[in-house]
Amino acid sequence: MTARPTVGVVRETGDGERRVALVPMIVPSLIKKGLDVVVEAGAGLGALIPDEAYVEAGARIGDGWSADVVLKVAPPSDAEVARMRSGQTLIGFLAPRNAQNQIGALTAAGVQAFAVESIPRISRAQVMDALSSQANVAGYKAVLVAASESTRFFPMLTTAAGTVKPATVLVLGVGVAGLQALATAKRLGGRTTGYDVRPEVADQVRSVGAQWLDLGIDAAGEGGYARELTEDERAQQQAALEEAIKGFDVVITTALVPGRPAPRLVTAAAVEGMKPGSVVVDLAGETGGNCELTEPGRTVVKHAVTICSPLNLPATMPEHASQLYSKNVVALLELMLDEDGGLAPDFSDEILAGACVTRSKENV
Repeated sequence: MTARPTVGVVRETGDGERRVALVPMIVPSLIKKGLDVVVEAGAGLGALIPDEAYVEAGARIGDGWSADVVLKVAPPSDAEVARMRSGQTLIGFLAPRNAQNQIGALTAAGVQAFAVESIPRISRAQVMDALSSQANVAGYKAVLVAASESTRFFPMLTTAAGTVKPATVLVLGVGVAGLQALATAKRLGGRTTGYDVRPEVADQVRSVGAQWLDLGIDAAGEGGYARELTEDERAQQQAALEEAIKGFDVVITTALVPGRPAPRLVTAAAVEGMKPGSVVVDLAGETGGNCELTEPGRTVVKHAVTICSPLNLPATMPEHASQLYSKNVVALLELMLDEDGGLAPDFSDEILAGACVTRSKENV
């Protein structure tokens, strides 16, 4: 019989990171498979989960970094990589496409690492798709940020003093975050419009009650992402968007191109043309921002328009973000187990092959 691995849950140390990789409600499913779950003291406190909740669920409090499989949210720091040993397995967000990542350090340490953002976007892997689950959180929260910063109501209000028109909301980039933003803005009563360079998502935009902004550009890429625009396409898009943006009260941007700086969609001229009191929420700040005037991590006012660039929005909703993420990572972990509950990843499986970014010598 293959030895059953221990599963470690560690405390996140990054600034503002309040999520935890495993919540207590998921622990029993691992215990039933014969796995031993060890949780670092205080690992869940950012998500308001006390150590006692893990113990009641069947886990034990101890050194999560000593486990055979370490579950994490954010990419590990230098100090965290130094705590790992050869032969361990790490599952988490590892930013493999970023220039500043720890892939080389993990390889040198002999750690077998699986990056959740590298999981192929296929039907069978949907339950493991942490990018999508966390994007849902970000899209939802982006609308709340916009509503909080806006000087106008979102819904149409009819009062004794007259009728107030609903806010007009434009979402640029209609992936998971964008669709959730459109749906949430619609629930709040906004008049919503979506835009993307992939025209095939127009039906998805309409399915959440929004209008489709058609600029005549098709830049569909691989894996459900948009490809980078040509110079001519970029100029065409910029001119058309610059004019369209001026008519909206709220603009939420979510456009990303994997491994590249975020495309600039909202120019300074577009911001200047918006009505005073309008709001831009830029979800692409971590890769430079979709708005020319974005200051990542800050909220600024330019030309009487408020521009917000919150970083790591999912961490601001740690309870539900952690629940969703837990289900993602456990589904991936379960795919690595054999019939006896031992850790035996089959790299002929396209999901595991795609997600694995380093192989330890013990597992080559």
